[in-house]
Amino acid sequence: MDAGFHDFGSRVLPEDRMDELCGLLLASVPRSDQRRWGELYVRGLLHAEGRKTIKGIAAAADSAAMQSLQQFISTSPWEWQPVRQSLARHMEREIQPGAWIVEPLTVLKTGEHSVGVERQYVTGLGRIANCQQSSSTWLASEETSCPVDWQLALPDRWVASGEQRRRAAIPDHVRSRTPVQCALDSVVAMTEDWRLPPRPVVMSVAASDVHEVSTVLTGRRIPFVLRIDGSVPVVEASGGGRVFPAARLIEAMREQAGAVEWRDLGGLRRRTTRVAGCRVGVPTATDPAGRPARVRPHHLVGAWTDPAAGRPTEFWLSNLGHLSAAALFRIANLARRVSRDLYEVCDRVGARDFSGRTFRGWHHHATLVSIAHAISVLARKDRRLGAPRPPVRSLVGAR
Repeated sequence: MDAGFHDFGSRVLPEDRMDELCGLLLASVPRSDQRRWGELYVRGLLHAEGRKTIKGIAAAADSAAMQSLQQFISTSPWEWQPVRQSLARHMEREIQPGAWIVEPLTVLKTGEHSVGVERQYVTGLGRIANCQQSSSTWLASEETSCPVDWQLALPDRWVASGEQRRRAAIPDHVRSRTPVQCALDSVVAMTEDWRLPPRPVVMSVAASDVHEVSTVLTGRRIPFVLRIDGSVPVVEASGGGRVFPAARLIEAMREQAGAVEWRDLGGLRRRTTRVAGCRVGVPTATDPAGRPARVRPHHLVGAWTDPAAGRPTEFWLSNLGHLSAAALFRIANLARRVSRDLYEVCDRVGARDFSGRTFRGWHHHATLVSIAHAISVLARKDRRLGAPRPPVRSLVGAR
């Protein structure tokens, strides 16, 4: 495991880091009392044991004002987007990310009152479940990662009824969106509104969504590396424009595959995987006979990541045609860092724990979870680099 994770949740997390980052990232929150509650909430997310309930967060933050903390999260009108933008700019400097990773998050629920909960099909589970679905976008390097934006996927029933909107305090402009559409909204906003330095977007895409995702990102000039299923049809760049499943084209390149070394985050060792790539086209339209009438050029990459499998087991589609298959594989591999940090850090500071009923409350909670996550991974970075600790200052009322 990475150094420092074994003591997560202990009291070794530096309060000076909490003070510094909360002051910086909550600066856009207009009122000093709101900033104080935000700091208290982050402290509680970091130190409360078990599920991050309002009661547990208040107790861990040494605050008896549980009702005020609940109001700050559920109904207080502070805007979360400026806080997320500040976090993203700060972590861009700290992490120097190699990619933006889209990570879907499904939270299974037993009731029906938490905002966004519905019986719905979940691609990652392959079945219908009573759940809440959302999308998070992370800045990621090989060493660390942090979620900087969150989008809640609202099923139709949550936006079709005026009464339902009122109860959940869903703004009039918010519409029903799938997790994939939520992810696209995030990366477009991060590129065009937040004006972050563009990084390749890495995300898993079902076969039915490949056309929409590649069209939107290409149209916005956003680089991407999409993980796809081997059954996705692609057009062979040579050979008369024939259409084949992606897996078939990669299998035919077995003898041309090169070895790529990469870091196994779970075993603290280096692994070697065979990787091959080729130019392909993705159909954007078909003629009356069902043949591709227009195609968009892409780079298809496949990898033999399972040593026990004789066939390639992972496939990616990218618009970064100037990069080698090995380079695209390394970019795609940053998703492993996010999967690990989600489990070992973000889940432990409450990513799945919000049970409130308001749209605003969900976004407030997710935003402060991101700050708590950032504090945790930056503290880990400080310990790894042996950085000297600044003098410890009180978190609450520090300004």
